[in-house]
Amino acid sequence: MKRSSSKSKECTFNAEDAYVRMFLRGRPVTMHIPDQQKESYSLDQKVALPDHKLKLQWVYGYRGRDCRSNLYLLPTGEIVYFNASVVVLYNTEEQQQRHYLGHNDDVKCLTVHPDMVTIATGQVAGNSKDGKLLAPHVRVWDSVSLNTLHVIGMGVFDRAVTCVSFSKSNGGTFLCAVDDANDHILSVWNWQKEKQLADVKCSNDSVFAAVFHPMDTNLIVTCGKSHLNFWTMEGNTLTKRQGLFEKHEKPKYVLCVAFAENGDAITGDSSGNLYIWAKGGNRISQVVSGAHEGGIFSVCVLKDGTMVSGGGKDRKVVLWDHDYRKKAEMEVGDSFGPVRALAEGKPGELFVGTTKNAIIRAAFPDTLTPIVQGHTDELWGLDVHPSMEQFVTCSQDKQVHLWDTHSHQPLWSKTIEDPGRSAGFHPSGAVVAVGTMTGRWLVLDTDTRDLVSMHTDGNEIISNVKYSPDGNFLAVASHDNFVYIYAVTESGRKYSRVGKCTGHSSFVTHLDWSKDSQYLMTNSGDYEILFWEASNGKHVTNMDTVRNLEWASSTCTLSFNTFGIWPDGADGTDINAVCRSHDGSLLASADDFGKVHLFSFPCSQPRAPSHEYGGHSSHVTNVAFLHDDSNLISTGGKDTSILQWVVA
Repeated sequence: MKRSSSKSKECTFNAEDAYVRMFLRGRPVTMHIPDQQKESYSLDQKVALPDHKLKLQWVYGYRGRDCRSNLYLLPTGEIVYFNASVVVLYNTEEQQQRHYLGHNDDVKCLTVHPDMVTIATGQVAGNSKDGKLLAPHVRVWDSVSLNTLHVIGMGVFDRAVTCVSFSKSNGGTFLCAVDDANDHILSVWNWQKEKQLADVKCSNDSVFAAVFHPMDTNLIVTCGKSHLNFWTMEGNTLTKRQGLFEKHEKPKYVLCVAFAENGDAITGDSSGNLYIWAKGGNRISQVVSGAHEGGIFSVCVLKDGTMVSGGGKDRKVVLWDHDYRKKAEMEVGDSFGPVRALAEGKPGELFVGTTKNAIIRAAFPDTLTPIVQGHTDELWGLDVHPSMEQFVTCSQDKQVHLWDTHSHQPLWSKTIEDPGRSAGFHPSGAVVAVGTMTGRWLVLDTDTRDLVSMHTDGNEIISNVKYSPDGNFLAVASHDNFVYIYAVTESGRKYSRVGKCTGHSSFVTHLDWSKDSQYLMTNSGDYEILFWEASNGKHVTNMDTVRNLEWASSTCTLSFNTFGIWPDGADGTDINAVCRSHDGSLLASADDFGKVHLFSFPCSQPRAPSHEYGGHSSHVTNVAFLHDDSNLISTGGKDTSILQWVVA
């Protein structure tokens, strides 16, 4: 028998005792090798890239909570909007999406060129894996080919690009942008030459819109906190005239600006008033006071010259005639939230984006059909149905959604009392357990979404809820360092606690069941790997008991079969989740840099090679293969998005 220890940077292999040891933040992590691999194992074995690749198929959700005027209809019949770092082109008739993937972090603004083909999108500053700052910039791209045409402002913008707009009257030669610097710099570019023409400090306060006047190439209107400015460009200087409110109520925020057919500017503000500013002037010529109760987030002038406005507090969409008299109104349901963006669809049709990250197809008098829905707060909870093309998500927005992967719509949604954090289906698919941020966990009927059972273990985050493969146990992992084990009867309707796993010195992060439902493997925040007897929660210390077990899943980021996912010099928090495909050939991981990786399984060589995929921004929190391995689902934390990938 080989007694040698071969050593690879940060990893050692002890042949005699058959274990591999890696180091995370200087802490040793020991992983025991199954007997049948003892003789053949070597740290230097070359691992192949997986045979399969991922292709982004669907993006769930829309970024409405903190972005505006980011929804447009293209002549192709597609609506264009963004979520996370993906710009989505969604053909609602054909139920197809295309995706522009040129950005490497959150997209914050979008505008369509007068040619209705060219699109410009601006993004935030990001962070790359090696700690480098990714500069905020604007990308100009072709919506038919999805090719990037120009990249503008690298190294010029600060923090983020929050507004972007093409000029209208000179064939769209100019592009203006506002960044998120303290002075919110307004800059004008010849985008085809990638050349900056002018810039100016716009405002110390937030700027919500910057738009070229449709009839005057040298006039830009900006609005935001307590300001409305008319900027005139002469050569490379921008001079400002402030909008004069005179005897009219000055609003705290001017929230949006649009232009009537005759060139008048129309503003909506936080007091619910519409002000009309005569063409080229900076004085109010007409007032519609109390057009909405609360703020007006969007005004859209339709092709026939009439206008719609969208309200925040009152969630109303109002249609106005040419003389600003109210013609009709409808109200968006509370569950979808206030109106954030409006876009004209086919004749008689509107698209409404909301602050709860939904997009609704609307037609007066009262037709409102949700076509895009998503979560609105940090998202971690994900599990796939054991036998159907469905998955469940739960988020800190207190929403649980059961999704259908074909229609890409929720089959149902349920509001729970606490922020959600984890989810797990019973092997029968009849019920789903949901763990929350407060120590409470509940069980829902997957058909009726009725509450079947509710329990509390500790008062900390329930990071994981997982049923045993035979369905007779449920393991509930908590940030209080314990795993609670319940016996499950009546197909997931009855629960009684049979054990408590005590021994971790940090919060429990991941867990897996053995195939025979007898044992558990757990990981914790201080990179421990522990094993437990399921029937009573006893800590297993003899490695020979568990070394050769087959595991029903591989979601522990630290285990002999998964440790190859860790990159060089990794901080132990760099990878949030991992999941093995059901056929046992692939392993997907979710990292803190917005990336999903695909590895071959088993992944038991240090720093295994992988395919890497972007689309999320900031941290990817979870990944799961559908029951038939046809798709992979990934969830984003702060970006609250769900991406569905085809495994090809």
